[in-house]
Amino acid sequence: MMNTDTNTSLKPVWQRRTTGKQLLIWFAWLVFVAIFVACWMFISNRTEWYFVYDAPRIAADIWGRATPPRWSYLDKIWKPLWDTLNVATIGTALSLVFAVPVAFLAARNTTPSATLIRPIALLFIVTSRSINSLIWALLLVAIIGPGILAGTIAIALRSIGFVAKLLYEAIEEINVDQVEAITATGASRWQIMSYGIVPQIMPAFAGITVFRWDINIRESTVLGLVGAGGIGLQLQGSLNTLAWPQVSLILLVIFVAVIISEWISAVVRRAII
Repeated sequence: MMNTDTNTSLKPVWQRRTTGKQLLIWFAWLVFVAIFVACWMFISNRTEWYFVYDAPRIAADIWGRATPPRWSYLDKIWKPLWDTLNVATIGTALSLVFAVPVAFLAARNTTPSATLIRPIALLFIVTSRSINSLIWALLLVAIIGPGILAGTIAIALRSIGFVAKLLYEAIEEINVDQVEAITATGASRWQIMSYGIVPQIMPAFAGITVFRWDINIRESTVLGLVGAGGIGLQLQGSLNTLAWPQVSLILLVIFVAVIISEWISAVVRRAII
């Protein structure tokens, strides 16, 4: 007698996605492709393709003019490079003065008022982070004039939001057991902050500071293009006079400076963490 199991034929067949989900995914891909094609057509209609096709020849011509670098110009780069390092370092230090209190005001577990002060602190952080340092430099050059002071303040204004955001997130992620233990001893608010919160966030604070300084080294090299001093000003002058051997030398010096700052940043972060 043949034994048939009718229940096996009634079991639903497992599928990774239902038909509705699969159609929705295909529809999303169709919309994405349509948007991509529309954007490409928009860009293509406003692009001079002759210059694009001629770009390899122009690049080869500039490369021929820029090599070898004008090594005799090296003695005129050290001071602007030093100014660039000062802009990045002082700008980072200046940003810490404002970023630390803003971070404590923005963190949920340290803000005096979650309904009034915290939104204001978060608005300040968003405003600082949403404007690029180059835009800050353009505004400051127009307000206080060209020079490294404008570049320093631009770096600081840009860095406040970056440091404050990462720092207030670190404050919110601290171990509350240590804070509760200090609170149980009858410690004041400042003692709780000094002995329960600050020691926990110091490694994160040091890492954020070094990381932002590394970023500011790179950003400060281009602020001179808008008149904010530093080696970017030398680069702008060489570009304006079509002194390509000087341009290649300046770019090489910037590249070496960024590599060194990246190495220093990595060593310090490794020692801290």
